[in-house]
Amino acid sequence: MPQAILALGSNVGNPKENLDRAIAALKSVGTVGEVAPYIVSKPEGYAYQDDFVNTVLTLQTQLAPMPLLRALKQLEKDLGRVPTFHNGPRVIDLDILFYDDKVIFEDADDYTLLIPHPRIAEREFVLKPLSYILPQFIHPKLKQPIYLLYRALMKKKGTPSCQIL
Repeated sequence: MPQAILALGSNVGNPKENLDRAIAALKSVGTVGEVAPYIVSKPEGYAYQDDFVNTVLTLQTQLAPMPLLRALKQLEKDLGRVPTFHNGPRVIDLDILFYDDKVIFEDADDYTLLIPHPRIAEREFVLKPLSYILPQFIHPKLKQPIYLLYRALMKKKGTPSCQIL
């Protein structure tokens, strides 16, 4: 069965509970495997909002990538996400980081899907939790393991901005 690697984030209400609810809801689209430790991160793109709680997890699913994306967007709505603005506050955010070791671009009427997620190598709040559960996973486009991508980002940034919850 294919394995998707998902990123989850929340900064509205009780973010930890929102992540817990999202993980439980993901059982409707597959089997949740490993879940990384929750981390707290500063918002990116729009600073005037509460900190985020983030994690990543593995999901065994029979859904193909685009149907999985549609299911995740429906779960976000079911869990209380309402549209705001780009990088704005949200009850829950569910993103597909990887789908097996595939490189995918699909442009449909409702969504554009890019796998691997295009900004993984720039995001400590993704790489840090990924390094806990999949340090040896090879990024299918960058051809480097997660732990080396995380190490390179931390050298560039200097100071970590994410803390384990």
